[in-house]
Amino acid sequence: MKTLSTALLSLCLTLAASAEIRIWKDASGTHEIKAELVSVAGGKVTLKRENGTLLTLAVTSLSKADQALLAGGSGGAAPGDWPQWRGPGRDDVSKETGLLKKWPAAGPKRDWVSQEAGLGYSGFAVVGGKLYTMGLFDAEEKLVCIDAATGKKLWDAPVGPILKNGWGDGPRATPTVANGMVYATNGTGEILCADAATGKVVWTKSMTKDLGGKIQGWGYTESPLVDGDLVIVTPGGSQGAVAALDAKTGKVEWQTTDVTENAQYSSVIPITQGGEREYVQLLMNSILGVSKKGKVLWKTEFPGKTAVIPTPIYSDGQVYVAAGYGVGCKSVKIDGNNVTEVYSNTNMVNHHGGVILIDGLLYGHSDKGGWTCQDFKTGEIVWQDKGIGKGAVTSADGMLYCLSENDGTVALVEVSKKGWKEVSSFKLEATSSQRNPKGKIWTHPVISNGKLYLRDQEFISCYDVKG
Repeated sequence: MKTLSTALLSLCLTLAASAEIRIWKDASGTHEIKAELVSVAGGKVTLKRENGTLLTLAVTSLSKADQALLAGGSGGAAPGDWPQWRGPGRDDVSKETGLLKKWPAAGPKRDWVSQEAGLGYSGFAVVGGKLYTMGLFDAEEKLVCIDAATGKKLWDAPVGPILKNGWGDGPRATPTVANGMVYATNGTGEILCADAATGKVVWTKSMTKDLGGKIQGWGYTESPLVDGDLVIVTPGGSQGAVAALDAKTGKVEWQTTDVTENAQYSSVIPITQGGEREYVQLLMNSILGVSKKGKVLWKTEFPGKTAVIPTPIYSDGQVYVAAGYGVGCKSVKIDGNNVTEVYSNTNMVNHHGGVILIDGLLYGHSDKGGWTCQDFKTGEIVWQDKGIGKGAVTSADGMLYCLSENDGTVALVEVSKKGWKEVSSFKLEATSSQRNPKGKIWTHPVISNGKLYLRDQEFISCYDVKG
């Protein structure tokens, strides 16, 4: 059977915590299963029957109606969509295929450039032919919806006041699209839920006023996680570091009152262990896992400095985190509430360009050694190369898409344990004169439906990488 599409994988993941018993039908419509959704991985769905037994099967073996339900119905995602920060699995690994393995000398064809999204470093969610991002307009930060085919703005919605910062003003976070809604957080910690089709505001909350959070030096950069009926955010502060809101109403469901560290800049990931959902977050001094009910299940020390930014990675009971400022990386094994350190070293000192996991190997830029391939299980370096210099990375169809923060060079690099194998490169044409002198090209690249999206402040560029 064919594997599940990228978008369907993502939306299954966002619903995996719903814990509702329902009737599932197979593709033929002749067999029914009464069960709740537990998890999705590798194109397989795990269901829990009423008697507690688990059943794992290919998601594509379910009825089209069930697949449509998991994809959010008519307002849901389509194959190839990118509904949130780091994509469907929050891992920056796209399941798209059929993409170009080599680009023309001048780079892939550029479809359009938009100047309608305002200033800032906000990334992209792409769902249903629409691109969602955020931008600064005068003294206000807005959620923006753009036609992904033309680059024309369809609507915008105000989120909150401007974040002023010495490295560039404006929003940093990526919106999240789920269940026909779009959720966004601006630099000063205002949270917005809006109708994804119209931009009509459904509810708002404040990280500071409602959740007791404190704005850090670079503002709030976390991209909200929507997991079933919950929106998970990290306000930080005395009321609780991590919080859950009702996705439909914005009502506060819980906060981790026993962990009150200030927020940093990382985004939460959802994981499933032993059939139970939990949320993993990286803070300045710790890594922690929180249950769907808000209970801190486990916590381990992490020696952050200045700013802790990259998103955690999880696979097969092992959590991996990295940070810049000389800190390096750490990996732990989780077994229920028990945490065992696997390794802690400076083989990957990743500032904010992200690290991705493919077939047991980690890829990302390290401030110590350049572009680095690291063994996930052991933490040992497989190879290092200066490549195109410091930057961000995403991946699709067996290739790494690496973006230089200094000059906008985009490199197409083979995923390989044998070394940096650069196949093609080009330079981002539309660069900003409005960027703060301290700022660089920091918006991460996104691949969705055969298109590569790049941003430098007010300029969003769309390239055809399918041909």
